Amino acid sequence: MRILIITAGSRGDVAPFTGLGRRLLDAGHQVAVAAHPSFAALVSGCGLEHRPVPGDPQGLIRAWSRAASREEARALTRAYADGLADGVAEAVAGGTDLVLTAFGPAPLSRTAGEAFGIPVIGTYLVPAFATRQFPLPNARNADGLGPEGNLAAGREVLRRAEGVFAGSVTRLRARLGLPADTPPAPGDVQPVFHGFSPLVVPRPKDWPSRVDVSGYWWPARPDRWQPPAELVDFLQAGPPPVFIGFGSMAAGQGEQLSELVAAAVKRAGVRAVVQAGWAGLSGCGDDVLAIGDVPHDWLFPRTAAVVHHAGAGTTAAGLRAGVPALPVPVMADQPFWASRLYQLGVAPRPLPFQDLTAEALGAAITACLSEPAHRRRAAALAHRIAAEDGAATVLAHVGSGSIG
Repeated sequence: MRILIITAGSRGDVAPFTGLGRRLLDAGHQVAVAAHPSFAALVSGCGLEHRPVPGDPQGLIRAWSRAASREEARALTRAYADGLADGVAEAVAGGTDLVLTAFGPAPLSRTAGEAFGIPVIGTYLVPAFATRQFPLPNARNADGLGPEGNLAAGREVLRRAEGVFAGSVTRLRARLGLPADTPPAPGDVQPVFHGFSPLVVPRPKDWPSRVDVSGYWWPARPDRWQPPAELVDFLQAGPPPVFIGFGSMAAGQGEQLSELVAAAVKRAGVRAVVQAGWAGLSGCGDDVLAIGDVPHDWLFPRTAAVVHHAGAGTTAAGLRAGVPALPVPVMADQPFWASRLYQLGVAPRPLPFQDLTAEALGAAITACLSEPAHRRRAAALAHRIAAEDGAATVLAHVGSGSIG
């Protein structure tokens, strides 16, 4: 079967699908991943076909920060969404028997699937159906809402998410010759699998029956990848370091953040591996090494703790490694995952990015490392997660003949 995976956003929105794609490929399917051009090497390096969809999310974030007005920011978002819509349609038109779609571009994927008669399955990395059990990620004023408040907040999150692409969906439907009315909500038209562990977020009982929590889809490691010699030497030169990285967050704040991180590391008296990310972090001092992209599944088990922005993918990698975390959430779904880490007992209380100082970060690193229960719980949870096979659930459905 020809399978097309459609995703958009930062590296964390793409990497898990390389793992799912590789499992599908190994099962005998032809697999392509539609993603932004900047991820061509990541996708192809994992042995998968890359189909480009327009868009530069890092450039978009920078442009937003420079926008002179809300109207200008909205115009930038519309241009991004329209380009993505055209790219999704072209990727589907390029030939496929089945579409797996991430949550963000799902309205566009469903529209293209409808136009070309291709079944669409949701493959989401964050909870994406309203529930009484908790407010969805990105909910506003999410604390203490109660069951009905959680449900209402979740529905409002979904309305906002659909609204980002509403205009683009309307224009795409017209271009593809579809009726103007929009298709039903995703849970009504296809199964949806959530790629995170039920040990981390149990499946809510009030979700639709065709919506499941499968377990994590671990990113594939690029073929023939080898760790940089400088990193290997640094790891061997002393005790396990702390990992510090903010992923796609804080673009353009590299110099300021690098100084803050260096001061915090000195205060905590630890060694650190600092990942540049979109912020462009750099290392300062003998006890700090700056690196580029390194597979988290290789690096994290070699660290004493991971300090990160609590994006879904980085959160998952830390849990898989069985090391304590210090979440520093910035936006979107990150406060949700940061709160989960704290509730699971594998991290101290989150340190919001807006509250970040050298003093606060140094103290939080010390608190994370000095509580043995964090490491003990992290190791126990990692052992249980290792017994799961999230990709197998999707593979079983794809191979069952019940698609459509």
